[in-house]
Amino acid sequence: MSNRIDEDDIALFRQVTTNVNPLNHDKVVHERVKPDAHPRQTRRDEQSVLRESLEMAPGYDLETGDELCFSRPGIQHQIVRKLKRGHYVVRAVLDLHGLYVREAHETLIEFLSKSRQDGIQCVRIIHGKGRRSPHGRPVLKNKVFNWLRQRDEVLSFCSAQRHDGGTGAIYVLLKR
Repeated sequence: MSNRIDEDDIALFRQVTTNVNPLNHDKVVHERVKPDAHPRQTRRDEQSVLRESLEMAPGYDLETGDELCFSRPGIQHQIVRKLKRGHYVVRAVLDLHGLYVREAHETLIEFLSKSRQDGIQCVRIIHGKGRRSPHGRPVLKNKVFNWLRQRDEVLSFCSAQRHDGGTGAIYVLLKR
C-alpha cells in the first residue's frame, strides 16, 4: 500500500480550502458553559431539612418501654381495641432488627406496598426495643412510629401483645 496521495485528491482539497483563513495559533478554545442559575445545593439542603422535619414528630421521644398507639380520625374505638388485643390475624411479619435507618425505611415502604398488593390487612412490624441503641433510646421505634403516621394506607397501629414482641413490635391495620 502506498502513502502517495492521488492528484485528484490534492486538487479536491485545494478547491475546498480556497476560502479558509489559517489560524494564528494552535490552541483549542473551548466555550465556557455557564452554570445553572438555580442554587442546586441550597435546594438539596432545603429538601433534606423538610424530609427530616417530616420524620420527626414534635413532642414525641419514645422510651424503650413506651406503648405505641395511633389511629386515623374516623376509625372506630372497637377496631383499635381489637387490634391492641391481637384479635386480627397477622398475615405478614417484617423484622427490622439490625438495619440502618435508611434501609429500614426502604424495607418498610416495600413491605407495606407488597402487603396491600397481596390484600393483607393486618401485619406485624418488629422494630426492637432499642436496648442497645445509643443513649439508651430506641431509634427504629421512633422512626417507625413517625413513618407509619405519614402513610395513607395505615389506618391504625399499636404495640403488639407480649407474646408477639410487646413494646418491641407493632400490629398495623392497612386499608383494603
